This record gives sequence, structure tokens and C-alpha cells, in this order.
Amino acid sequence: MKNKPLYEVRKISDLKDMIEQSSRIYADKAAFLVKPRTGGDYVPVSFKKFKEDIDALGTALMSLGLKGKKIALIGENRYEWATSYLAACNGTGIIVPLDKELPQNEVENCLQRSHADAIIFSGAVSGNIENISKNITSCKYFINMDADEDSNGQIAYSGLIKKGYELLDQGNRDFTEAEVDREAMNILLFTSGTTDKSKAVMLSHRNIAENLMAMCSMLYIDDKDVFLSVLPMHHTYECTCGFLCQMYRGCTVAFCEGLRHIVKNLRESGCTMMNGVPLVFESIYKQLMNQVAKKPGGPGKLKMGIRLSKLAGVFGFDIRRKLFAEIHDALGGHLRMFISGAAAIDPQVSRGFREIGIKLVQGYGLTECAPIVGLNRDCWFKDDAAGLPLPGLSVVIDMPDNEGVGEIKVKGPSVMSGYYENKEATDAAIRDGWFYTGDMGFLDSDGFIHITGRMKNVIVTKNGKNVYPEEIETLLNRSDYIKESLVYGTDGKDDVIVCAQIVPDKEKIEEDMANNVLPQMDVHSIISSEVKRINKELVTYKYVKEFTLRDTEFEKTTTKKIKRYQELKK
Repeated sequence: MKNKPLYEVRKISDLKDMIEQSSRIYADKAAFLVKPRTGGDYVPVSFKKFKEDIDALGTALMSLGLKGKKIALIGENRYEWATSYLAACNGTGIIVPLDKELPQNEVENCLQRSHADAIIFSGAVSGNIENISKNITSCKYFINMDADEDSNGQIAYSGLIKKGYELLDQGNRDFTEAEVDREAMNILLFTSGTTDKSKAVMLSHRNIAENLMAMCSMLYIDDKDVFLSVLPMHHTYECTCGFLCQMYRGCTVAFCEGLRHIVKNLRESGCTMMNGVPLVFESIYKQLMNQVAKKPGGPGKLKMGIRLSKLAGVFGFDIRRKLFAEIHDALGGHLRMFISGAAAIDPQVSRGFREIGIKLVQGYGLTECAPIVGLNRDCWFKDDAAGLPLPGLSVVIDMPDNEGVGEIKVKGPSVMSGYYENKEATDAAIRDGWFYTGDMGFLDSDGFIHITGRMKNVIVTKNGKNVYPEEIETLLNRSDYIKESLVYGTDGKDDVIVCAQIVPDKEKIEEDMANNVLPQMDVHSIISSEVKRINKELVTYKYVKEFTLRDTEFEKTTTKKIKRYQELKK
């Protein structure tokens, strides 16, 4: 529905205003579903309780002298992480979320670069933090989410919350009445660094508040929705779109126990929506299709069901949930939408989910834009597009070539103020008020953004043709026999040679050989025939001419993007 108006959203000025409004509107409704013990039942935590805990922790942090200071935060997705985030940035100081998967030396480096005065951490990383505390003198407070009591220079989170409640009872209003400067840097985020050394992005309350209002005007989300939080919350995509968005719209966030538990947690939580990355959704879709293929007449029944549902749709009837009830039940029975981000998803996967009654829309964003730049709407979308620009954001193609492809640049209220203590990088990225994304793409006649690839990844042939590795990787990864791939260029005698590193799916290959779906061949020959088949879908200059097989998967960021720069350096 091309001309459907945007959804109405309530105005918020900053995140403190947002949580105060939500705690009044949705007071006794569950903000979170948490598991006090691993493998146990989900227990609800209300919006009212969440707000009270934020106030108590914020008051306690300010009593330590942390007003205006930087507070690092590291740990798995959990209630204490969410409380710490808002307690730190809603009146205390500046929050610095860190990746829990970072090695000790990199955590130490981030603490030094951010000049953190305190760090709140989970017990899972306490060993690393204890070692770091011996080397860093600038960080005064080490707050352990899982400690029973203060010891060895670490402050127990539970004791700090208790202290905050006592101070509030005594009339302390330092935190609750603190004013937030919505234009100042209150959030400092390190980029994932898939190409080179990570930069520290400076965001304000205004950046995120504007992003929240704009994205929620494009997708319908309300207080009946339950989100499963799967992606790491330190990453701005999950933080803004999988935590703050839900607090704004009155949804419930259920914390996933790990990637292996997604389907189980979908069922337990009654989840209606989930944010994810292409690797997660493509994996779920492949598993579903493999299960269908194993059943007698499964593929034929699925195709017939899709044809029937499309025919019913012509007459205004949606029978997909009934026709594909078995698949819906396997995913918990309540799912209505998946939202994919962080990288482009294969359009076949988006279409495939929609054909069985689960909408999948994708968006496009960057940490520097808080993060959403473009989003497909639930009522108007294109599977091969990254989305429409958010209301209030200007998106322009810089120096387009004869096919309309150029660098995507963005201007608007959710664009960062710059990179922390890095004027050179800031001046290179922000010019004349425009943020230059480093992404190549084009805008179609309807205004949808299409991403062709990263500028740094483009392979340029000697006659000036551009080859985007991401396009070829999508085609390779569609193969049942390829788990993942990395495409790159090397100099040849006459021209640049397009090469690929490929991780074969040996389990699938062995299974299909055993079932006589594949002839008895070596893995290299099978992948070679797949590469030849895929080359036929490409113009000649994009052909993969050489490939190597590898046994181990590629090193990835916590949002499952291949660390291309590091892999190619090897």
C-alpha cells in the first residue's frame, strides 16, 4: 500500500522522558521476561519496577561521584544490562557499551580510549575485568552484576541498587531531577570494525529519540508485541531496535538464552517479533525447508499450499497460518514479523517467509546514524531493497555513475556529532553536513534504497567495471552445499581475477550422497560444479575464476558479519 500514511507515534524529547512516559502508560505491564535461573521459566518485570530500579541505580551511581563521567558496560543480554544503560545515560553521565566477546587487551584499550571512570560488568567477564583493573588507574569503580557482596575492589551491583533505594527514601533527588542535555554526547559506541580499527561514535539522546519516533512511524509495533532479544545489546542495532524501541512502544522483551535456544525461547515467550541478522534468518529458513524436504511429498505440498494461499489472497482471504500451521507451531505459534538488519538478506528468504505467513522486512543503518537510515514498511516493501529513508532523514547518492550507483550520504537529526577524539576521521566522514556512509548503492524510482556493497570491498576490473563481492556471496550462499563464502579480487596477468574462499556444508553433502541425491564425488568437485552453475547467473566479468575451500568458518563480529578486513589480511 504505497500511499498508506505513517503510523502515529507519541513525542519524546529524550530517553529519560521516554521511560518516564512509558512507566506511567504501561505501569504494570511486563517490560521484560527474565529467567532467574538457566533453563527455568520466564518471570515478568513490570515497567514500573524497571523505572524504579533505574532511579535507584542512577541515584547510587551519582552518590559515587559519577555525575558527568563515562561508565562502561559489558555483559550478556540481561535485565541488569538494560537497567545500567538507562541509569548511566539518563542523568548520571555517558554510557559506553562494550562487546563482551572482545579479548581482554581490546576491552582494556576501549576503557583507556574512552577514559571510562567506572565499568559495570557481568560475572561471566569478571576474570578479564579483574586483570584489567590492575593496569588501569583512571577507572575508579568496578561494579559486578553477579557479586553477592563488595570484595577485591569490586562493588556488588545488588548492594548498589539497595543503597540507591535507601537514598531515594531519604529524599535524594539528584538523579530523578537531573536534566538531560539532549544535544550532548551521552552515548559512546565503538563500531564493530569489520574493515579496520574501530572508531568511537558520539551519539546524543536526540539522535536516538528521533530515530525511535521515525522508525516506529514506519512499522506497526504496539504493547501486545513480545520481542525475543537475540543480538548483543551493546550493538546499536539491538540496543535501539530491540530494547529502547520496545520500552518506547510498551512491548515486552524476552531475553534469549543463546542462539541454540532461539526456537525454544520463541515458544516459551509467546514471541510475536524478532530482530535478527541475515545469517540467523537464513539458517532458520534453511532448517525449515530441510524439514519439509524430508517429509513424503513435502516440497510438492508446500508449493501447492503457497499457490492456494496466493489464490485465496486474491479474494481477500489470508489462510497462510492455517495452511502452514505446523511451521508456525514449530516457531511458537505467535510470530508475525521478523526484522533483518546489519547486512543485506537474500530476497528469496524474505519472500519464502512471507509465503508461509511470516512477514520479514529489512532495514539499513549504521552506528553513526543511531542506527536506522532506511526501513521497509510492513505495508510497502521490496525484498531486494534496504528500505525507504526514515522520515526526517535525507538520503542522496553522491556522484552516481551511469547506472545511478554512487556513495550513499545521509543528513538528519539522527546522524552522530562525530568520532570521539578523532577529528581526521570525523572530517573525512562528515562534509558539508552530510555523513558519507562508505556504502555504495542507488535509489529506485519509488525512493527505495538499494545497497550494492561497501566502497572498500568493490573489485574494479581493468576496463573499469565494478564487481560487488556481496552480490556474488549471496548467490553462492544460496547453495545447499555452501555454508558461507568470502569473495575478493586478486591481480591476474590480463585482468583482476574474482576469487572466493568457501566453507562447504559437509554435513549436507554427506547426507545427500547417502540418500543418492548427489553422486559419490569429492567435496571440491561438488563445490566446483556449484560455482560453475552460479557463474551462469552472472555476466562474464563477475565469474568466480578461482576458489579455495576451508574447514573453519570465518571470524565474525557479534552481529555475525564476516571480519573481511582481518580475513583478507591473512
